[in-house]
Amino acid sequence: MARRKFSGRKSSSTPRLKKRRSDSNDHRGKSRRLQSGNSQRSREHKTIDDEIIGFIFANKGEASFQEISASFGAKNISSREIENLLSKLCHSKILSCSNTNYRLNRQDDLVEGTIFSHPRGFGFVTPLATGNTKIDQTQDIFVPARAMGSATHGDRVLLRITGSRRGKMEAIIIRILERVAGTVVGIYMDGNQTGLVIPEDEHFTFNILINKSDNLGAKNGEAVLAEITDYREEQSNPAGRVIEVLGDPDDLDVQTEIVIRKHKLPHEFTPKALAQTDNLDPAIKPEANRVDLRKVLHVTIDGETARDFDDAVALIKTRAGYKLYVSIADVSHYVTPSSPLDIDAYTRGTSVYFPNRVIPMLPERLSNNLCSLVPNEDRPAFTAIIDFDLQGKKIGKSFTKSIICSQHRLTYTIVKQILVDREPELCKKYKDILTPLKWMGDLAAKLEKIRMARGSIGFEIPETAIKIGPDQKVEAIARTERNLAHKLIEEFMLAANEAVAETFTEKGVENSDFLYRIHEQPDPLKVEEFADFARKMGLNIPREAASPKWFGKVLAMVSGTPREYIVSNLLLRAMKQACYSPDNAGHFGLAAENYTHFTSPIRRYPDLMVHRALNLLISPKEKANKNISYKSASEAGIFLSKRERVSVEAEREMTERISVRYMAQRIYQSFDGIVSGVSNFGMFVELLDSFISGGVAITDMKDDYYHLDEKNHRLVGKLTNKIFQIGDLITVQVISVDIKRRRINFIVENKVENEKRNTTETR
Repeated sequence: MARRKFSGRKSSSTPRLKKRRSDSNDHRGKSRRLQSGNSQRSREHKTIDDEIIGFIFANKGEASFQEISASFGAKNISSREIENLLSKLCHSKILSCSNTNYRLNRQDDLVEGTIFSHPRGFGFVTPLATGNTKIDQTQDIFVPARAMGSATHGDRVLLRITGSRRGKMEAIIIRILERVAGTVVGIYMDGNQTGLVIPEDEHFTFNILINKSDNLGAKNGEAVLAEITDYREEQSNPAGRVIEVLGDPDDLDVQTEIVIRKHKLPHEFTPKALAQTDNLDPAIKPEANRVDLRKVLHVTIDGETARDFDDAVALIKTRAGYKLYVSIADVSHYVTPSSPLDIDAYTRGTSVYFPNRVIPMLPERLSNNLCSLVPNEDRPAFTAIIDFDLQGKKIGKSFTKSIICSQHRLTYTIVKQILVDREPELCKKYKDILTPLKWMGDLAAKLEKIRMARGSIGFEIPETAIKIGPDQKVEAIARTERNLAHKLIEEFMLAANEAVAETFTEKGVENSDFLYRIHEQPDPLKVEEFADFARKMGLNIPREAASPKWFGKVLAMVSGTPREYIVSNLLLRAMKQACYSPDNAGHFGLAAENYTHFTSPIRRYPDLMVHRALNLLISPKEKANKNISYKSASEAGIFLSKRERVSVEAEREMTERISVRYMAQRIYQSFDGIVSGVSNFGMFVELLDSFISGGVAITDMKDDYYHLDEKNHRLVGKLTNKIFQIGDLITVQVISVDIKRRRINFIVENKVENEKRNTTETR
């Protein structure tokens, strides 16, 4: 797919067009009144006082008269006026003056934070932790549309609190401290003299004005990447130029390009990283501490479409029990700390998987070749050797650098057909590993039993599989079920990850260069909110402290039922997100005191950090190289956790984009679904066979007049007393699809009457 990129032309004069939502009476972008300041600052509008305070704040809290005066630029304000304003601010104790410098005193009504823009023009700011005890930093601050100025979604801003409304703090933005947009992906619309770009992201509540000479030849309706060149605070819309033409937005590949740029995913490796990759020697050099394990029968077990094989497993049964080998691609053999490859990998943090494309953390020569544990090829690996007794209890562990040669590339389907279905042809083809595979199945079952007994939460959440045809058209979207083979690999990877983390803790390894994978205890209030939901659904939720075992009991109530998926998701929302940290806080979901990520260094940077730390532990004579890719493990933990979240959000959005286009071809077709949420506007429904989400508008529920019973989380019919609540099974029909807003609209065809709800609560 040919895309055109900006070659560096300068932008010409700025055109003017009407703002996107010109019918709004309270839209951002209206000309602000810069009022003359006084000691009692205006509570409704940004003043010149605010301009001064915002500038000094951004200038590390102190500025000279010359710097302050220069900050007003072309604005028609005299030096005398500025002097008077500074004098009044000093008199009001807002500023203090020493020599020729002005210093900002602490102001409890000033708040720094990140703006979240709503499509209707207003915004919310999440306060940064600054120690201001007068501000509740757990609550977002409301910013009316008229007070947004030119701030855009994600900007770091300085606020002045103006009061409160309905129990929520309200503020105006007095300075933008850091712009984060820079570039915006959108649809180019051609005009007579000028064009504009309509942002794909509805959080950007403006259009970008484009001169014809700056449109890079974009055609009407094409997806483009635009750079904002002038935010023009006193105007309605910013100006910009097209720097890349992506193509037809209906093309699946172009949709992927849109998501990549919208989430600012690094997708092109630097020339230095590519040069380093090209110069890598595929030969595995002899190392004193690298053990030859090529005679140990390893296999890989992955999905049908996998191309990067991080892990291979082998199992030997002994008189004492089992010896498990979990061999992981030794990425550290090729990617050295602070090298161009390392810097690129850290910047990405993780690979991103789309249905039609992968954005790898490492160049393809590494991810799919040199590091990948492909069959019948010698590969450097890092091996965890874990001993278990016959009951599956861990009795020993060790680690070594190794060289392995995987004997087979198996899939989850093949392993399931061998172990469960006893498929004769496959059993014959893989006769050399039939016995080890059976041992693996037996050991995995014992490990799972032990893990669940200690309280590990067993979420069984099927994933959505999207089948793309050779013509890049979506052929099917369906749920995928986990089988014995998935669980087998999962147990072995969990065992290896936990064994490494335990070793770090036991040996007192300094956590300055590796990260634990932590999962903190959930917020009791959120757990109680979930319990309230669940009881309204008729579940007998135990009244006890929310331990991992408590979560397990709840999941057991819905195991194997249509409600399992929705209850699992509600439980996940009640829990905190797992993240990376140098501080070991344990893993609540796994009921593990020590846990880390060791098993996927091809696609996760934290795993590469763990490999390096483990190598220093087993080879103490090796000198640790200072890694300049990050300043500290704490910084790396925060950054890599964020990269993981961005990756998940991008993958989720791509699935949504594909789903709405898929459903747009299925108007008036019927599907079975489950109610996943209710609101004043209607209810949300997830389809059982694909997990595609849509909504039923309350205005489309024609059989009655429904209202929201907020206390009981349900919709109730005024005439019939008919009830719709979370967990109800219904049949819906697709009536419309809004592709741009990614919304699927259903109507209810039929409600499946659930079994009589048991309202007796477990005491």
